[in-house]
Amino acid sequence: MQHGKNLKIDGQRLWDTLEEMAKIGPGVAGGCNRQTLTDDDAEGRALFQKWCESAGCIMGVDNMGNMFAHRAGVDENALPVYVGSHLDTQPTGGKYDGVLGVLGGLELIRTLNDAGVETKHPIVATNWTNEEGTRFAPAMLSSGVFAKKHMLDWAYDRKDAEGKAFGDELKRIGWQGEEEVGAREMRAYFELHIEQGPILEAENKDIGVVTHGQGLSWTEIKITGKDAHTGSTPMPMRKNAGLGMARVLELVDEIAWSHKPHAVGAAGHIDVHPNSRNVIPGQVVFTVDLRSPDIEVISDMEQRLHEGTKKICRDMGLEVSLEKVGGFDPVKFDPQCVSAVRDAAESLGYSHIDIVSGAGHDACWINAVAPSAMIMCPCVDGLSHNEAEEITKEWATAGGDVLLHAVLEIAEIQE
Repeated sequence: MQHGKNLKIDGQRLWDTLEEMAKIGPGVAGGCNRQTLTDDDAEGRALFQKWCESAGCIMGVDNMGNMFAHRAGVDENALPVYVGSHLDTQPTGGKYDGVLGVLGGLELIRTLNDAGVETKHPIVATNWTNEEGTRFAPAMLSSGVFAKKHMLDWAYDRKDAEGKAFGDELKRIGWQGEEEVGAREMRAYFELHIEQGPILEAENKDIGVVTHGQGLSWTEIKITGKDAHTGSTPMPMRKNAGLGMARVLELVDEIAWSHKPHAVGAAGHIDVHPNSRNVIPGQVVFTVDLRSPDIEVISDMEQRLHEGTKKICRDMGLEVSLEKVGGFDPVKFDPQCVSAVRDAAESLGYSHIDIVSGAGHDACWINAVAPSAMIMCPCVDGLSHNEAEEITKEWATAGGDVLLHAVLEIAEIQE
């Protein structure tokens, strides 16, 4: 086991691999625009497959386009340990969100190959389709189908802004596999990811040991008032849907603060109609995003949002409708897998803290069907979903080292 304890990934090779993948679907400001099921996505997938096969892996692809690069174990009947994340990006995404986890899995396999290390359990590097949910909602779509949270036909019918169906686009780019989605069994699943928040950098910690994932609730709110001239309509005669929204957003902020420090709330998607400079908004449609690691807190926030929004609109003479359009319950990651991550960080001498993931990740769905854990590395200023997203080679290397040793703990290194 001494050989295994001294094992480290090739940080420069991982970094070079990240930079090479970032050349596919480049953004306009230094990041990436490699949205799911686009030609750029297909090109990125092909490069990942080429790299994996060069590392001696056998690639499998399921009905949802999920990619599984299999490195053989000493006991091929033993359940594999899976590692991965996603290669798709936001329209103005960074180079590391998701990609670090996929290519970190590849680097793990390359490192084991270089060192001649075998494991009892096979190891599988994974790329989940459409984690971002930007082009086809909801997010984490394919891992959700894998975990039987969504039906395959329902997923195939998801439409993008141009009315193109997920299933049709998956076929078009040539990545609809024949393997039944969700048929694979896992011993465990590990996901390396950038934090997408400021805590690790602010605390000067190398590694975030993710113990929980926040639950999420999306509520679409439609407030209807009356379009009217902004200059000639007296204040008492206005039915200003925009003002109603503003008061609801103040309520959202108040609700989130009441459950500090972990609860959060905001509206990120807002449509204002008619969206003209000199017309009082007659209708607004916006989605409120509420999150907490506590299911009871989410329920309380939802109830207060509904009751408070209806009262605001009633008092203002506005019509309102509320519809829950997405969400998932909080996640508690597997204690044994979490301990493997923590132990790896400690044995390697990396500073670390326990952390709650504020974003949704494929691991949140996979945790429902296999023991799972996440490893986080810092990102500069906590910035993500932005082309200016930035990490350091040292942070990526630390995350890759911890991923390697956590996986080896569960995959059982063979001397």
